Amino acid sequence: MRRKRPAKPQFTQTILVLEAVLVFFATLVAYGLAQGDPSRSPSTSTVWWLGGITSVVLIVLAGLVGRPGGYVLGWIGQVAVLAGGFVVPMMFAIGGLFVVLWIVALRLGGRIDRERAEYDAAHPGAVGP
Repeated sequence: MRRKRPAKPQFTQTILVLEAVLVFFATLVAYGLAQGDPSRSPSTSTVWWLGGITSVVLIVLAGLVGRPGGYVLGWIGQVAVLAGGFVVPMMFAIGGLFVVLWIVALRLGGRIDRERAEYDAAHPGAVGP
């Protein structure tokens, strides 16, 4: 029987990867805004550097989840996405939604992992699906 992967890292990795895609699309929006009114927006190169680095960092953080300090780094990633609201104001709302999803992933994943461990302890010879 193949061992099941823990749910908490799976859920949080998924959230971070989806956030990386979100940041990429927000970068496109910020680039469009910078093109429309260069006097009020950061330069296009700054937009691409910040958006690109944040997307790559979120992907790297997804790989670090489950290692010591990985979830703390994930929280730092959440703060970075929320900070994107200073460039694209809608990111405050969307980033806030992802913070809620991050909390749900941590809590629900942890609960699933605990319940799996309890079941495995109570049924040592049971073979799951």
